[in-house]
Amino acid sequence: MTGKLYGIGVGPGETGLMTLKAKEVLDKCGVIAYPVKKVGEGSVALDIISPVVDISEKSIEEFLFSMDPDDSVREKCRKDNLDKMCRLLDNGEDIAMVTLGDVGVYSTYMYIDSEIRARGYETEVIPGIPSFCHGAALAGVPLMIGNEGLAVVPVAKENSKLLEAALESFDNVVVMKAFKSIRMLAEMMESKGIPVERATVVSNVGMEGEYVGPMDLDREYGYFTTVIIKKKG
Repeated sequence: MTGKLYGIGVGPGETGLMTLKAKEVLDKCGVIAYPVKKVGEGSVALDIISPVVDISEKSIEEFLFSMDPDDSVREKCRKDNLDKMCRLLDNGEDIAMVTLGDVGVYSTYMYIDSEIRARGYETEVIPGIPSFCHGAALAGVPLMIGNEGLAVVPVAKENSKLLEAALESFDNVVVMKAFKSIRMLAEMMESKGIPVERATVVSNVGMEGEYVGPMDLDREYGYFTTVIIKKKG
């Protein structure tokens, strides 16, 4: 019997924020998989589940998704990963691929899901709590209230126009992947007449080095940094 692939969002960092459904699926799967950009770099998502899921008898599989600038290298890497995953499924193994936050928010898994389904296998997505929802809760600020709108955008040079449009058009903006771009973001806010006091930084929530507070341009932030901007205060 062919196995099934599950994509599981394990939440923003704190083990207690992983859903009961995620634990139930992880407990029953024989293979726990996680994506990496470099061999042996480890997995925060795996660290999150370890306190509550017994992985001692499970097969733990690392899947490398190369960021090499050569398209052919990346394509071969992806094909090799998909072939390996299909072999496991053909052997009847149920696979749980874990990812931080929610599976639908900037997750490598969704690429895998569509390609595995295209090969004729069954998949299922288990949602998790996104980091910006956790961060907003910790900061005590609503992401949306009344008839307000919300935009979620990443910080990237190629997305600068998208970010500018979001700041101009939406009441609330969540800026993800912002750890190296705080000063640039502050300058963009100033150019739009938005005081920096309207921004709340949530960094490494649920992890070591957690910070939830105002935008401090002189502070060094962790990799998992998101900024919540509320134009109406």
